[in-house]
Amino acid sequence: MLPKNQRLRFSQDFTATVRSGARTGRRNVVLYARVRNDEPQGNNRFGFIVSKAVGNAVHRNLAKRRMRALAAQFTADAIGLDVVVRALPGAADVTWDELSQQVESGLVTVIRKAGVKREEGL
Repeated sequence: MLPKNQRLRFSQDFTATVRSGARTGRRNVVLYARVRNDEPQGNNRFGFIVSKAVGNAVHRNLAKRRMRALAAQFTADAIGLDVVVRALPGAADVTWDELSQQVESGLVTVIRKAGVKREEGL
């Protein structure tokens, strides 16, 4: 589980990130990111959206656990972003390596689209 200060917990934060953030899609996930104005160099915060289209509760929870574990790897690079990861229907059926590659490449792209200047890659 991600620490409380690294999670999106309010619907307003999810809505703001999805509506006004940069967006990029991969085969099994869609990522949204926006730079927070209140805390520009604070922690990155992650939120996850996994609908019933992904599968039953077992499959949805598997997808959420995998995405949380992947997000935990990227919390050390604190650049003050809110990131929402939406799982698409095939997210629970792909292997760990495929999902990891999709989320990582999606994060790199969405961070670039959000306008964050970085000297080194993710």
